[in-house]
Amino acid sequence: MKNEAFVQLALDTLSCSQKELAARLNVSPTQVSKWKNGDHMSLEMEDRLRKITNIGDKDPSFVLWAGSIESATKWERLIHFLAEVERENAETGYDTYPLKDEEGILCWDTFNTLREMGVTLPKEFPKELDIDYEDDSNENALDLIENNPYSALIDKIFSSLNNVYGFYAAYVSELIYDDELDLFDTPAENIEPCLMSLAACKVDVSQAFASKFMEFRHRVIKDYEEWLNIVKDRAFRKGIPLRAELLSLVYNSNDALGHEAESFELTKNRIHPDIYINELLIGMRVIHQVLPYMLKKLGIYDEFELDESKLRIDRD
Repeated sequence: MKNEAFVQLALDTLSCSQKELAARLNVSPTQVSKWKNGDHMSLEMEDRLRKITNIGDKDPSFVLWAGSIESATKWERLIHFLAEVERENAETGYDTYPLKDEEGILCWDTFNTLREMGVTLPKEFPKELDIDYEDDSNENALDLIENNPYSALIDKIFSSLNNVYGFYAAYVSELIYDDELDLFDTPAENIEPCLMSLAACKVDVSQAFASKFMEFRHRVIKDYEEWLNIVKDRAFRKGIPLRAELLSLVYNSNDALGHEAESFELTKNRIHPDIYINELLIGMRVIHQVLPYMLKKLGIYDEFELDESKLRIDRD
């Protein structure tokens, strides 16, 4: 997708044909077609296309979705403003790393999530949001953001992400990065990169505004169930205790996740009941396998009868 976006941006910027672009880049038209179909592009060629399109360090897909470099710059400013506001409002005790945008993918991730939800992005940046958010004289800036459906939804997602990330950081992250579990060669490695999508699943949004929301939510939940069960299975096999039910990350509301993240300091030394249940099940399986052998060894296998009445507790 990224290479296709680079090519399309170059074609739009130069107002030229694919053949003319190939000539300017000193490559064959076939190579340009391959890039559009996802073929590898060298960093040197990426740099050349960035200069041609004048997008700087912006993601080419994000610029295409925004409609122009000018709109992309304005969206970038708004998204970073909302991210900073929500980071400051986080109550989980954790700094929401994705909102810091140290990897420079927040804008792409935000727009990609909206598109997957079925939100049709505006062709131009909303005029009412084209203000200086840092200017203290703009006292109604937050009201304008809240009243615009696009910025309001982005803000809701970022607020949800605070709580989702807080739970992840408290109860899941240490397992993901545990070398003993070796999770980075499994689908579970997607848990952290996809937290924005999971956060978006937990917000209220109109089906009319986000036409694919139900399908999007179903897919994300299904993926996270698979990924988290991989973590649980490997932790169980290695005897590593869980401090929370990891699937709460999927099923609980973002507010509930926030409360659980806040309470981490109080519960971090406790072992989740699932661990005891797992140990009990293992013990029962061992008894089930060993007991017949012991009875045969003692020569009483055929005569043995279980008196179930002895297993009941008389509470009278």
